[in-house]
Amino acid sequence: MHLGPSELILNKDGSIYHLNLFPEDISDTVILVGDPGRVERVSRHFDTLEVNKRKREFITHTGRYKGKRMTVLSTGIGTDNIDIVLNEIDALANIDLKNRKEIKDNKIINFIRIGTSGTIQDEIRVDSFLLSEFALGFDSVVYYYSGMAGRQPEMESALLDHLNWDSNKSRPYVVKGDETLLQHFRGEGVVQGFTGSNVGFYGPQGRFLRLQPSEASLFDKLSSFSYRGKKLTNFEMETSALYGLSALLGHRAISLNAIIANRATIAFSEDPGRTVDRLIHWTLEKLVQL
Repeated sequence: MHLGPSELILNKDGSIYHLNLFPEDISDTVILVGDPGRVERVSRHFDTLEVNKRKREFITHTGRYKGKRMTVLSTGIGTDNIDIVLNEIDALANIDLKNRKEIKDNKIINFIRIGTSGTIQDEIRVDSFLLSEFALGFDSVVYYYSGMAGRQPEMESALLDHLNWDSNKSRPYVVKGDETLLQHFRGEGVVQGFTGSNVGFYGPQGRFLRLQPSEASLFDKLSSFSYRGKKLTNFEMETSALYGLSALLGHRAISLNAIIANRATIAFSEDPGRTVDRLIHWTLEKLVQL
């Protein structure tokens, strides 16, 4: 199928529209961070830097760490940006941009998200690392694409029953991370997480300043949900779309979070930057072994 100019949008130099990248600019290991300022905090560990590009909030550095080629790219905040980034990186890997046709032999990308998050369970300590085994999405992004790859329908049904979900809100979905990557990154001291990805930082995550909640008990319902011993562990704003789109496109993805707050105990990290830097270094070392 030939992809027209309004669908596969390219810049005048032939690079992909939002990311401003060419296929040779990315590796098959892509580290995703939300904060553009965090890109340099990852790439400063690289031995060499080959690519340094920026367009809008999307900053891309590609280089080598201990001989392994890696790309680190900032997505900005939200699942809408994840939709842009995942589709455009996939296009760089699996579409011939000149001929505007899909490449026959698809390439698989390993996506590793490094983020920050607040836990909603009092037993999870601040400054720990959390690996998201499952992601719970409130964003509806996956419903715009066909397919059920990675989805967990039984868990979704149990959640809807537990929440007595308001039909005026988007229907939540649950996706599992890639099992190969999950096995590689599991380890002693790493919390196995069930991560909620919300469509906002305040009301959707149970924070209210001047606006009043439409459902005062939602946060308590979410924090008390359990399915076969798996409790919802933390909230952030990207992992569900990352897992959902990666599974649909045939890529692998996991999400790692530095836990810098505990909503249950009202605690916040005394040095969140140090925790993030520890997670970055630990992740890079694990990627070299992959």
